[in-house]
Amino acid sequence: MRLSQVSFVLAAGSTILPYVSAWGAVGHEVVATVAQMHLHPSVMPILCDILNYKGDCHLAPVAAWADRVRGLPQYRWTGPLHYIGATDDYPSETCAFPGEKGWEGRKNINVLSGIRNVTNVLEDYMDLRKAGLTTENDEDAAQVALKFLIHFVGDMHMPLHLTGRDRGGNGIKVSFDHRVTNLHSLWDGLLIAKRIRTIPSNYTRPLPLPEVEDHLRGTIYDPYIRRVVWEGIMGKYQDEVESWLTCPEPSVQAVRSPWEQWVSWAFGRRIGSWISDQRLTDGGLNTDDETLCPYHWATPIHALNCQIVFPKALDKPPYNHVSFSGSGDHACNSSNKADEVHWLSAPRKNPYLELDTPAYSGVIQDEWIVEKLMSQGGIRLAAVLNWLFADVQDSTLSNRTYTL
Repeated sequence: MRLSQVSFVLAAGSTILPYVSAWGAVGHEVVATVAQMHLHPSVMPILCDILNYKGDCHLAPVAAWADRVRGLPQYRWTGPLHYIGATDDYPSETCAFPGEKGWEGRKNINVLSGIRNVTNVLEDYMDLRKAGLTTENDEDAAQVALKFLIHFVGDMHMPLHLTGRDRGGNGIKVSFDHRVTNLHSLWDGLLIAKRIRTIPSNYTRPLPLPEVEDHLRGTIYDPYIRRVVWEGIMGKYQDEVESWLTCPEPSVQAVRSPWEQWVSWAFGRRIGSWISDQRLTDGGLNTDDETLCPYHWATPIHALNCQIVFPKALDKPPYNHVSFSGSGDHACNSSNKADEVHWLSAPRKNPYLELDTPAYSGVIQDEWIVEKLMSQGGIRLAAVLNWLFADVQDSTLSNRTYTL
């Protein structure tokens, strides 16, 4: 595929769904920074070249680019690529991914297919680059694809981007610290903001790890990243990080006819299954293989919507009678200003379910749910980028991530 076709591949039929953003700027930048720490040394120079950096090169500044441009006329088609929702899914009452009725919206226009598509585009770009055949249009399209990949992997690790209920929680007003917000905004940034505001003071000092400190940029959330890496990735998650990258052996249902057997053999598993309309074990999305498996990675993240994200009390009196229609968009802020406004506003009595409680935000904090999601996003993004761009002959690459 020539990279001039990237817009067509991503955009076909995508204008029918509203748009959305995830994590807010900080969440996306944390994912990108964690990923950068785990890149093979041969990868970052290629990424900096693709991104056309002239000075200090970091992935974090472009991590929320896809949210910043989604309102521009030339990028409105990208909105549906930020999320996915199943028709039967209504957490916490039902958790379907996708369920008998399949996915909402147009086929393969979603965040998981978006990850597969831009990865394929970048793989094709590298083939052209190695052959010395890239054009200016190819370079421009590769830059766009890389920015989308960095962003979409972050989106996939935000549970509310994996459900269509109430526009990913945007249509559900809740209370947090006796201030009114909505469920999506709470997960988008307020949970992270509270953690940053209460970070232990010792993380304001640099860690004795140049491989961590060299990738920080002097931001207000640097102490938070230090803690996520030190206590999380290098601590409580150390023995499970490798499992975050595993993909199951791809398979399909038993082939039913000689025609389907021939199509599968002639065109390969994913294309052949699409032609013969078989259901794959990746939710029928044709996204997963033995190396990249966004559906497999997203499935337990989606399950969090029933386990913790949507409390059962939302669907019981008196909160199930509280009406809130919202703006009509499946959208949220791509900056952190909304978080600042939230904390500066005065607490007041309101009719919405309070979620700044030990049973909700306390559990999320104690179990490091948000931190684990962003850690997984960073590790998986690094693995995909290493797979696309690293010198695989170098022995310092362990299971597609560079070990700290």
